[in-house]
Amino acid sequence: MPLRHRMLAAGVAGALLVPAFAGAALADPGGAGVRTGDTTSAVEKNRVDRVPVPKLGWYKCYDYAECATVRLPLDYDDPKGPTTEVAVLRVKARKAKQRIGSLFVNPGGPGGQGTALAYQAREIFGPDVLDRFDVVGFDPRGIGFSANVKCFKSTKDQTLAMAGMNVAFPVGSKQEAAYIKSAKALGKGCSTSGKKLAGAMSTAEAARDMDVLRRAVGDKKLTYVGFSYGTALGQYYANMFPDRLRAVAADGVIDPVSWAGTRKTASQILDDRMRSADGASKALREILARCAKAGKPKCEFAGYGDPVKNFDVLAKRLKAKPADVEGEKVTYADFIGGVLGALYYPDGFAIVDGIASTLWKATSPKSTAAQAAAARKALAARIAERRTEVKRQKEAAAKVLAKDFPYNNEQDAQSSVICTDGLHPKKAGSWPALTAAADKRAPYFGRAWGWTSVQCAGDAWTVRDEDAYTGPFNRRTSVPVLFVGNYYDPATNYNEAVSSSKLLPNSRLLSSNSWGHTAYGTSKCVTEAVDAYLVAGTLPPAGKVCVGDVQPFEPNPGPPPATKGVADASAMATQANAAGNGTKLPPVATRVPPSILLGTR
Repeated sequence: MPLRHRMLAAGVAGALLVPAFAGAALADPGGAGVRTGDTTSAVEKNRVDRVPVPKLGWYKCYDYAECATVRLPLDYDDPKGPTTEVAVLRVKARKAKQRIGSLFVNPGGPGGQGTALAYQAREIFGPDVLDRFDVVGFDPRGIGFSANVKCFKSTKDQTLAMAGMNVAFPVGSKQEAAYIKSAKALGKGCSTSGKKLAGAMSTAEAARDMDVLRRAVGDKKLTYVGFSYGTALGQYYANMFPDRLRAVAADGVIDPVSWAGTRKTASQILDDRMRSADGASKALREILARCAKAGKPKCEFAGYGDPVKNFDVLAKRLKAKPADVEGEKVTYADFIGGVLGALYYPDGFAIVDGIASTLWKATSPKSTAAQAAAARKALAARIAERRTEVKRQKEAAAKVLAKDFPYNNEQDAQSSVICTDGLHPKKAGSWPALTAAADKRAPYFGRAWGWTSVQCAGDAWTVRDEDAYTGPFNRRTSVPVLFVGNYYDPATNYNEAVSSSKLLPNSRLLSSNSWGHTAYGTSKCVTEAVDAYLVAGTLPPAGKVCVGDVQPFEPNPGPPPATKGVADASAMATQANAAGNGTKLPPVATRVPPSILLGTR
């Protein structure tokens, strides 16, 4: 899934070298007294502890970082058998004498590069964290700089097979049939050509790799922060190795039971369990309601009537006939995909306003010819600007932290994790009806989110990881796990943070009335709380609710939010820093559907 977040200085005691909860026993957050945590099972001990501690041959890379590669067992049941190469990058602690240890990081996805997040540590994390931790990121097996999973024999084969998936999401029987055909080709490719690695890329394998790497960097316990899908990795580790934790923070939470599924929910598509679409619908409804309340001076879309009603009118208008923008076709799916992408950002409300207002003027029968022409010109400028920005980002990445491979394995890698981790419906042909039902439950976004897992259908994806972890997910960890849930998260529903915190009996939930995907870096309150937890083990009070520093259509005390004009609304690609934040939001890898309004189609 794209990206963000950052840290502020927590102001915790600088001389403290050992976390407050370093011991094996701890006070139960619920106040039930001191309890001892669960221990790593004999099965997992046998798997990971038999692997010799790897010697990481660190070398200087990318100016100030250190890089290494390590070969880890492809199958932990056969530690002396075939291996796969995993890439690791670290940015060393600035104050070696006050160093606590290593902070492992993961930006989500699945498919995000931990190496990239670690490399950006100096721009993301606060002084206390940078002073006290080596920030360590690894690219999960099959991904990024690690040995890549490859589900097609060539780029040509991949391009031809995947042609039907080159839309934000399918609308209508013709597109649905083409999308399913390509999804089945992807599933077949990963189950044959990519089988060796695709069948060994479950989140459990990444957790096992992380435990071996924890030993390799010399840490007795794991300190970790994960965003989005990275929260699933953190929870898998916490449940598989409950006595090997120093601190685990999870922001933008995925409930692992929703992710993996159960016998009872096996026939449901992934988003019917996770309800990402519901979170996106909730965020959009609230933005449109606040737009109406703010009025035209602050929200242009309010100047054309009821924003809630008119958004639906605009959506139906585009569904009936795409907008012709100087030779470009902006479809209903592009519109919804663009709005969903905007909702990932703290100032996304301004982008939603800009996109909706400009498309309204470009398509409304009440617009004058001059107004419609000006709107189309603005849309064309936005599309061109976003494409230029995406191209610039890719070129910059190629110079810094990316391989110059013509084969793009992002979809292969993401699918290899999603499909091997969880249970999915048996027939890909059932997706049209299932996503249509989801769209009724969660207007506009049920289809957008629902179609992301069709390649995992039983008649498409057949390779399995026999060592995938399926639970339990309610182990009592040796230290509290900190969950951060954002009320208006469009990708990881706030309810997932609530349910995850209830699963782990020794955990703490920090809620935030924030906007965008994940809350870290968008709320000074959240950022300081996470800092304090990672550095000193200090938990926020039970029931604590933070507030995002940027609120829709309200004065922003920090840097200005994205402007409302569509041509300028590509400010969504810039960092929407929260008040008082002097650094960037961390890149959180996401699964936004490709949209012409995002420059990704």
